Amino acid sequence: MGIAADIILLIVVAFFCGLLLQRLGQPLIIGYIAAGVILGPHTGGITVSNIHEIELLAEIGIALLLFALGLEFSLKDLQPVKTIALIGTPVQITVTIGLGLGIGSFMGWDWKTSLWLGAMISLSSTMVILKTLMNQGWMGTLSSKVMIGMLIVQDLAVIPMMIILPQLNDPAVGLPVLGLAALKAGLFIAGMILFGTRLLPRLLAHIAKIGSRELFLLAITAIGLGVGYITHVVGLSFAFGAFVAGMVLSESDYGHQALSDVIPLRDLFGLLFFTSVGMLLDPQFLLNHIREIVILVLAIGIGKGIIFAVIARIFNYGNVVPLAVGLGMFQIGEFSFVLARVGVSTNSIGNDLYALILTAAILTMVLTPLISGQTARIYALKKRRFRHETLESSNIPDTGLSGHVVIAGGGRVGFQIARVLKRLNMRFVVVELDHRRFEQAKHEGMSVVYGDASQEVVLEAAGLRDAVLLIVTVPGIVEARSIIVHSKHLNAGIQVVARTSGPDDFDLLKDLGVSNVVLPEFEAGLEMMRQSLLHLHVPPTEVQRHTDTIRQELYADLYQEGHAYKVLSQLRDAEQQFDLQWFRLNRESPMAGKSIGQSEIRKKTGSSIVGVVRDGLLKPNPDADFILMPDDLVAIIGSEGNRDDFCQLAQQEGHCPTGQSFLTSDP
Repeated sequence: MGIAADIILLIVVAFFCGLLLQRLGQPLIIGYIAAGVILGPHTGGITVSNIHEIELLAEIGIALLLFALGLEFSLKDLQPVKTIALIGTPVQITVTIGLGLGIGSFMGWDWKTSLWLGAMISLSSTMVILKTLMNQGWMGTLSSKVMIGMLIVQDLAVIPMMIILPQLNDPAVGLPVLGLAALKAGLFIAGMILFGTRLLPRLLAHIAKIGSRELFLLAITAIGLGVGYITHVVGLSFAFGAFVAGMVLSESDYGHQALSDVIPLRDLFGLLFFTSVGMLLDPQFLLNHIREIVILVLAIGIGKGIIFAVIARIFNYGNVVPLAVGLGMFQIGEFSFVLARVGVSTNSIGNDLYALILTAAILTMVLTPLISGQTARIYALKKRRFRHETLESSNIPDTGLSGHVVIAGGGRVGFQIARVLKRLNMRFVVVELDHRRFEQAKHEGMSVVYGDASQEVVLEAAGLRDAVLLIVTVPGIVEARSIIVHSKHLNAGIQVVARTSGPDDFDLLKDLGVSNVVLPEFEAGLEMMRQSLLHLHVPPTEVQRHTDTIRQELYADLYQEGHAYKVLSQLRDAEQQFDLQWFRLNRESPMAGKSIGQSEIRKKTGSSIVGVVRDGLLKPNPDADFILMPDDLVAIIGSEGNRDDFCQLAQQEGHCPTGQSFLTSDP
C-alpha cells in the first residue's frame, strides 16, 4: 500500500500514544511525537518506509495551521498587542540571533554557522504554542494574545531569513535577489488584498448557493493550499501564502464556516507534522552528543525565556504576562526545520549542525507543554491567591455573578437562549471560543467569556461554582462530555441541560448527571410532521394527539419516568390549546388551605382555575370544593388583567411577584 499504509500506521500508533499521554495528564502533542520516534528509522522494529513523503504531507499541516490561523486572525485581535508584535518581535529576533552567536562562539563554531544557529533558534513554534494554549485553556488571555501576535510576526520573518541567509555565501550577489523577493512579497500581498477580498468571497457565495458541503470544503481547501502553492512558485513561503489566504477569507461572510470545516483537516495533517518531527529524532545521535544537546537546550531555553520575559516587561506588560510568555515561547519552532533544510541544501551549514538543531528543537517542543503548564504555580509563589490569568470577558460585574446560568457555546442555539434570558432579565454568561461570536455577544451587551468551555479554568471564569444551571449547546458528544465532567467537578449540584444528536448518547449523558436532554433533530422532525399533516387536512387535535404520543414514547422511555413525563405532556398539550399561565402557591398565600369556592376566585378576579398539579399528579377542571394547598401548581385562564388580579389575590398584600412564580417548564 506504500504511503497509505504508512499514514494508517502513523494514525493508529499516534492514537494509542495520545490516549496514553492523555491518561497521564500530558498533552497529545507529546504522544504524537512519541509515535514518530517509535515508527522512525532510528529505533528499529516497525518503521515507516516513506519518510520523505510524510514530511511533505507535514508541510501541508503547517500550511493548514496557518490557513486556519489566518481565518481566525483579525487586525482587531492584534490591536491590544500591536506594539509588542510589530516592534518587540523584531527586537526579540535580533537579540536571540545575538544569543545564537554567543552559543556558537562558546561551541567553537565560525560566525556564519553561529549566525544560522541564532536565526533558527529565534523562531518559536506556532503549532506547539497554539495546541498548548488550547489544551491549557489559556486562549483568550492577554498572554495568549501577546504570544499569537509575536508568533505571526515571527512566521512572516521566516521569508526574509530564507532569502537573506543563503546569500551570506556571496553578499554582493544576494542584494538583488533580496530586493526582488521583497518586491514579490509586496505585490503578492497587494494583489491578495485587491482581488482576494472581492473575488474569493463571491466564489464562496456562489458555491454556498449550490448547497454542497463537500464542494464547499473542497473550495476552501483549494483556496488555502492553492494560494500557498502560488506563493511557493513565485519563490515565497508556501505557509505564508496560506496564512494570507486565510486572513483575506476571514473578512468574508463565510469565514466562520470555512474555519469550522477546515479544522478537522488541520488537526489530521497537524498529527502528521508532529509524527514526522518525532521520526527525525535519532536516539543514538542524542546519546553520542548528549553534552552538546543538553548545553544547547538549556542555553536556548533559559536565554530565550529571559529575552521574551524582559521584552514583555519593557513593553509594559505586568503581572503574569512576562512569565507566561517566557515559559511559553522558549522552544525552537517548526519553521526552523524549514530554515535548516535551506541551509543544508545551499551548503551554508553542515549535517551535524542540522541534526543538533533538529534534536534540540524536538526536545524543546516536548518540554513546552510541561514547562508552560507550571506558569500559574510559579507565579503563585509571588501571588499567594493567584490561580489563573484573567480570561478575556465582557459585561461581567466586578463583584462576579451567582445564581446565574452558564451557556456553553454561543452558536445559533446558544444565542437564541441568551436573548430570551436577557429579555426576562435573568443573569447568564455565554462561553464562546469563536472570537467573532464573542464580539457579537459583547456588542449585544451579553455577559460573555472568551475561551473553550471544555477547560475547567474557562468554566471558573464564567463563575460556574456559583451558577444554578449549565446549558450545553455544543452538539458534539466528546466536547459536551468534557464540559459536563469539568462542570460537575467545580459544582456537583449544578443542574445541566444538554443537547445531543440522537438517543444513543442519552444514557451516557444521564450517567454524567445531566438533568434534561434535548434532541433537536427529533423535535425538528416532529414539527415537520405536524406541519405536513396540517397540509394534508388532518384535524389539528388529531395532529396534536399523534405528536404528543410520539414525544411521550421517546422521552418517557429515555427518562424512565413515564408517569412524570405523561403529566408534563398533558400540561404542554393544555398550554397549546388554551392561553394558560401557571402559578405556584407559596405557603403564605391566603388561598392555601381554602377551597376554590371559599376564595371566590372567579368572582374576585374573573379568572378560572382549569388545572392543579400536586405531587406530580394533574387534577383537571377542579370544582369549587377543591381545596388548594401550598406548593400547588395552579393553571389559570383569563385576560392579562384577570391574571394580575389573581396574582394579587393569591399573594399576601404587596408581595405579588413579577413573573417569578409563573412557570413555563417542568413543574
